[in-house]
Amino acid sequence: LMSAAVAQGVEPAQIAQHCDSVPLLLQGLLGLGALSGAVLAGCREFVTEAWRVRKLLGGGVLAAAARLGLQDTEVTPCRAHDNAQCFAEGTSGPLGIRVLDSPLWSINLAAEETNIVMGNVQGAWPSPAQLCDRPRAVSEEEVAETGQAVSVLLLPWSAQTVCALWHRSISARDTELTRRKLGFVARKCQE
Repeated sequence: LMSAAVAQGVEPAQIAQHCDSVPLLLQGLLGLGALSGAVLAGCREFVTEAWRVRKLLGGGVLAAAARLGLQDTEVTPCRAHDNAQCFAEGTSGPLGIRVLDSPLWSINLAAEETNIVMGNVQGAWPSPAQLCDRPRAVSEEEVAETGQAVSVLLLPWSAQTVCALWHRSISARDTELTRRKLGFVARKCQE
């Protein structure tokens, strides 16, 4: 809900107005950075019954983590979304990911609307798993060439896709370092 609202430039209430109830699992909202917790919205009777059932099933004491994530909610989902978009569009620096022109991957900009960026791996080598291993590792050669050690975690999503997720703790600078690291990885794979 939150990522869709950011992508569409509308308030979450505008989307949720068509629903009888709306659950939000806060740990799944990477832009919020909540470690745990959930919010449930609906009519008074529905929420009262949900509260009663939650107590019967032994609900936990995770409100502090959820509360922390909900602080500054108007800024952080947008920041995570904007950094992911800058990365996907190649506007995070003078040579964005799309400008790297690597035969290893491509990004469909029309599909990138949230804090998640999906990269399509092209060709049989490296596989998504192999491509995810390379940015995670830091070599002496990389440190000598770039002057810094950067480790990037990507997720092999499918047989031809890798996934990158942005959250509230990833800055514009981190996004630029990620772009540089993937440029380094692309050069090394092509060699």
